[in-house]
Amino acid sequence: MASSPTPSADSRNRAAALREALATRVVVADGAMGTMLQAQDPTLADFENLEGCNEILNITRPDIVRSVHEAYFAVGVDCVETNTFGANTAALGEYDIPERVRELSEAGARIAREVADEYTASTGEQRWVLGSMGPGTKLPTLGHIPYATVRDGFQANAEGLIAGGADALIVETTQDLLQTKAAVLGARRALDALGSDLPLLCSLAFETTGTMLLGSEIGAALTALEPLGIDMIGLNCSTGPAEMSEHLRYLTRHSRIPLLCMPNAGLPVLTKDGAHFPLDAEGLADAQETFVQEYGLSLVGGCCGTTPEHLRQVVERVRGTVPAARDPRPEPGAASLYQSIPFRQDTAYLAIGERTNANGSKKFREAMLEGRWDDCVEMARDQIREGAHMLDLCVDYVGRDGVADMEELAGRFATASTLPIVLDSTELPVLRAGLEKLGGRAVLNSVNYEDGDGPESRFAKVT
Repeated sequence: MASSPTPSADSRNRAAALREALATRVVVADGAMGTMLQAQDPTLADFENLEGCNEILNITRPDIVRSVHEAYFAVGVDCVETNTFGANTAALGEYDIPERVRELSEAGARIAREVADEYTASTGEQRWVLGSMGPGTKLPTLGHIPYATVRDGFQANAEGLIAGGADALIVETTQDLLQTKAAVLGARRALDALGSDLPLLCSLAFETTGTMLLGSEIGAALTALEPLGIDMIGLNCSTGPAEMSEHLRYLTRHSRIPLLCMPNAGLPVLTKDGAHFPLDAEGLADAQETFVQEYGLSLVGGCCGTTPEHLRQVVERVRGTVPAARDPRPEPGAASLYQSIPFRQDTAYLAIGERTNANGSKKFREAMLEGRWDDCVEMARDQIREGAHMLDLCVDYVGRDGVADMEELAGRFATASTLPIVLDSTELPVLRAGLEKLGGRAVLNSVNYEDGDGPESRFAKVT
């Protein structure tokens, strides 16, 4: 486990001031990073022959990275994001340098910290650094990479950002709920390991289809992520503000925690010179002002295609204003990868399908013992068609490798079932195996507590 000196008083004070600002007024973040870097024509040598790996510039060309932060602070934003969007195991693994996650994360945070401190000193107003944690290039739900590998890589990412002086961590542009959970829990492990208490923000990417890349609805995302202890939730990237309204409307009605939004400058239009983002600065400022007034956003900014001019106009419109009051009505429930199921049903009961339980269904048990996984999945789908609200998944059977069976079936159910899963086992390793395959919010059943072994310690062992 990584270790570090106790966070400094300055670090604690900055984090506390950021929390206070987010709770009382609209805070403005920066805009696009990658296009600003590329506009300065870094050489192949600057990239250490790893063309496109922007995080390398934190080491080789800190002056370029610094200039981007300066451009945004100069127009009055409150905070900038670090140049660490790809500083994770999956993305750096594409360049065969996954071991440099922490190094490049820390370097990126230090550059932003230096610039923020300079502007704090020159303006007399606190400026903050958001540690960017991008999604990577592999989706654990689809089996591209193990959950634990993703989680541990994000922990290294977060540890570097914290050590470099970030004031908050933002898990952003997330596309797979299982990847999102891995990032959030990796960040939480880093905060615990380093004795830090920075705000942890989470920003989701929704496609023009109205769902995340793998089909997750906004309700499933909120149900799965809010209980993990994040401080803020919202949207960024993928679309412009026009396509985000319905998702923000859902969040303002149901989210207990504050909201953020950092849209692209509209939907990209492909031209012979590449992608063009059509939304001008006034259009972005109009949209963000409306979102603040209608949905009570606490943090706004921009993503792809946005420039310092876009953010200058956003600052003029909303920085320091008080967001609209919200009266959220949370809906406690469980979630699959795709949808949320409230615990309170109009039918007055919650129906849990039990025919995917090796102890309760001979047909399911025999299919499992014979490795007829498709038949097991079909039994799950039968219960969906018959009106179940959740599916009980139990693989416990004497003489079987429960972890292997759970990995196989939970991995299949994650994408084959639209319903939340009830993981049913008395074995902690089996429950852990299931949780590491499910992107939604599962229900745990049948855990027997031993003497002196209470719920908190048992839950820690599972997660």
